[in-house]
Amino acid sequence: MDLFLLQLQQASPSVQPQKMQLIDLLMKAGWIMIPLLLLSIATIYVFVERWIATNKASSVDDNFMNVIRDNIVSGNLTAARNFARNAAHPVGKMIDKGLQRIGKPIDAIHASMENVAQLELYKLEKNINVLSVVSKVAPIFGFVGTLAGLMQLFFNINATGEYELSTIAGGIYTKLISSITGLIVGMVAYLFHNILTARVDKTANVIEAAAADFLDVLQEPTPARS
Repeated sequence: MDLFLLQLQQASPSVQPQKMQLIDLLMKAGWIMIPLLLLSIATIYVFVERWIATNKASSVDDNFMNVIRDNIVSGNLTAARNFARNAAHPVGKMIDKGLQRIGKPIDAIHASMENVAQLELYKLEKNINVLSVVSKVAPIFGFVGTLAGLMQLFFNINATGEYELSTIAGGIYTKLISSITGLIVGMVAYLFHNILTARVDKTANVIEAAAADFLDVLQEPTPARS
């Protein structure tokens, strides 16, 4: 029995599966990979740049509002303003605006701080919509590349009259690479867009909490406010 199996294995031709190299496949996809590559670079750049910006904006020291409160209670508004102005985050700019308006009605102070907060959030949202655009455009580029490649493939078949299955299959799977790449780029851009949007929302919550704390301090019946 063992001898029979050995003879059968020797008689059967061994077929070695071909390994597909990623770089070779990407090169075979054609010119459409150039705009997809540019979209990939733009996606990574925007994500990293906005990640750093949002991380910096949401990094507020836990003692920040305590220091502001102590200075307000002691009547040292100059020190409070200097401390807020030196803070490298939107909360510091908003509190500085509120300190400038001390002495005016609470509603006026709140409105001034809200305007600064909206401006700072607008700055944080800068270029994030680029990722939303990429998430929609990249798959379209991929599909266009695939359709253009298939059209060229069938045109060549019609012109040469070659209908070999290996030729058709090889042409089709290489043309599908652009669609797969476009979908991957679009999916990553969509994921990055949602991550950054969530971080901006987190920063907005931090700003709102700081604004509420500041207004509460101003309305406390302290000697500095009497």
